[in-house]
Amino acid sequence: MQKYKHDDVDIIERSLERQGFLSIFRYTLRHKLFAGGWSQVFQRELMERGHAAVVIPYDPQRDTLVLLEQFRVGAMSDDTSPWLLEFVAGMIDASDLDAEAVAHRELYEEAGLTAERMHYALSYYSSPGGCSEKISIYVAEVDSSQAATIGGLATEHEDIRVHVLPRLAVELLLEQGKINNAASVIGLQWLQLHRARLFPT
Repeated sequence: MQKYKHDDVDIIERSLERQGFLSIFRYTLRHKLFAGGWSQVFQRELMERGHAAVVIPYDPQRDTLVLLEQFRVGAMSDDTSPWLLEFVAGMIDASDLDAEAVAHRELYEEAGLTAERMHYALSYYSSPGGCSEKISIYVAEVDSSQAATIGGLATEHEDIRVHVLPRLAVELLLEQGKINNAASVIGLQWLQLHRARLFPT
């Protein structure tokens, strides 16, 4: 189905516009066209934030999910609250071996849990029109009775309240729009589709 690859993009210039927690680069480029030939030269700004791992902590024995509540600066315009309900997540940096290693680390740091098994779900680009971030989602099989009450690292300015809730209650929060960040929505819906296969009764 896919016709074109990296060689079909001609990057003329890449310049750093801003460096920080979120770095922004300006690309001057052109690419091949479906109808043949090349596009005109144009510019795009790209936010490079790195990649991330997201973990859905599920306890199949109790049929519970571990949900986190924390402040998110991007949600300050929300009519209700900038404290969001979401699942375990963490950035993958240059020192990390792979996304699964990050998933294990973040599960312990944010929720105080160790995975009995870690199941890879899927990966996706969060907003490829202007951001390079790729998110890998895992489902962790956990003992939710061991979950922390408060999680996160103070050195990373994390202040996380940990909730252990029945799976059906979390799915209702999703239906009500109270879980409204992309990674949590996608991960929870993936679990709804595949739970019977992963955890047969």
